[in-house]
Amino acid sequence: MLSILGVPSFIVTIGVTVVLLGGAALLTGNALAATWRPMWHAVPYSLLLGLVDRFLIWGLFDGDGTSVSGYLIDTAFILLVALGVYRITRARKMIAQYPWLYVRSGLFSWRERQP
Repeated sequence: MLSILGVPSFIVTIGVTVVLLGGAALLTGNALAATWRPMWHAVPYSLLLGLVDRFLIWGLFDGDGTSVSGYLIDTAFILLVALGVYRITRARKMIAQYPWLYVRSGLFSWRERQP
């Protein structure tokens, strides 16, 4: 499976993609939601972070920098993290900013307050 991703080892995948770029995706989603940007802005940022992931794996660990499947899988993970954190932060901000209008209805959502 690791040859499909174009990485030399599982540790490299966990270290670079999950820890380093997952942390960057977490900060990206949080920043986008905190500045009231639309959710679709996470897509181009995630695509760029996917390129950074491939570059780091190629440059630091002699992995396959041109692996399309590795890029797609890593970018999908990065995008999911960014979108998840975006929704969590947006829900938290809506509840904090408009407590008279909304109440939390889950980790990712809010609903209108009933009179």
